[in-house]
Amino acid sequence: MEQFQEIDRYHTNSVKWDTIEQTYREKDLLPLWVADMDFKAHQPILDAMGQVLKQGVLGYTIESPELVRSVINWQQVQHQVKLDPESILFSSGVIPSLAIAIQAFTEENDQILIFDPVYPPFADMIKRNGRQVVRNSLKVAERFEIDFASLEQQLQEGVKAVILCNPHNPGGRVWTRSELQQLAQLCAQYNVLVISDEIHGDLVFAPHTFTSFYSLEEFRQHAIVLTSATKTFNLAGIKNSMIFIDNPQLRQRFADVQARNRQNEINTFGQVGTQAAYETGADWLKDLLAYLEDNVNFVCDFFAENLPEVVVMKPEGTYLIWLDFSAYGLSDQALQRHLIREAKVVLNPGNSFGPGGTGHMRLNIACTKATLAEGLTRIQRAFAELPVQK
Repeated sequence: MEQFQEIDRYHTNSVKWDTIEQTYREKDLLPLWVADMDFKAHQPILDAMGQVLKQGVLGYTIESPELVRSVINWQQVQHQVKLDPESILFSSGVIPSLAIAIQAFTEENDQILIFDPVYPPFADMIKRNGRQVVRNSLKVAERFEIDFASLEQQLQEGVKAVILCNPHNPGGRVWTRSELQQLAQLCAQYNVLVISDEIHGDLVFAPHTFTSFYSLEEFRQHAIVLTSATKTFNLAGIKNSMIFIDNPQLRQRFADVQARNRQNEINTFGQVGTQAAYETGADWLKDLLAYLEDNVNFVCDFFAENLPEVVVMKPEGTYLIWLDFSAYGLSDQALQRHLIREAKVVLNPGNSFGPGGTGHMRLNIACTKATLAEGLTRIQRAFAELPVQK
């Protein structure tokens, strides 16, 4: 597709592209790691930002009614979620919002549960805010499953909040309404707050459908939802996200901590970019999903045909793929070293997602087919002669 073409991102201060040589002290590395896309943003978004620059004054701004309406309309049309304007708060990002939620709704040394393996900043934010990380290990078959029996036991032992990643990063699971209802019922029973990170919620492949926790009307008084347009439309640098809180008491507590930390102001370009994305980006998103799904199928077919020892967890959503290299019997350090030195490919190490990530790596497929093919070929060559241990 024409809009998803190769773009040279070197020397643009890109975390994904411009940090790897210094970090790994190897040349000619191909980055397939950090979760942003190598594609140009949707042109109407860039045009809207261009209008701001054309006006020429970059002063303080307020959240416009048009921005709020764009969020409400997007959630209604895309996910059948009905939002009231007063239920929407804004912040600079999902992870800053997570930190505010931890501060607002828990106390030091409280237990906060996450599902392992999961996006590393979850555990990091819990620890940095002086809380205790409780890990519930996901069951593994062809996809991740929640172990509800062990979850209930952990909730009985004093957990104050559960952080959910939906769709799941790194596994690409799109949790079903039934699974979310079961989680919600348990959390309500034990008076546990659910903090649902739904930043990947737009990136779901048919026939799977995304269910926002906010759509569980009977439970959303005990939950908050974090989301953003930035992952969907490759706008990570514009720093804007939304928080949906239906419960007015919870909403006020969150807003108070925001104000205490002066985290209640958002970037001008975050506002403009989010509004333009939601007003103009639906067709672009359809094209993106088609391109990403083709890349997912390409990865699955490639490993099945060329390196079947690597087990691929086919994602139901996101542009991230969880790869199991444990058949080679390498330590996590040796696995990453082999990918860097021999394959010249940078993936995210699985053990950074928690103990359940041992022997795994996370692959970002939001790049051109040519780049992806080059990366997979490098991996194949590097592992072709490596003995399988189990």
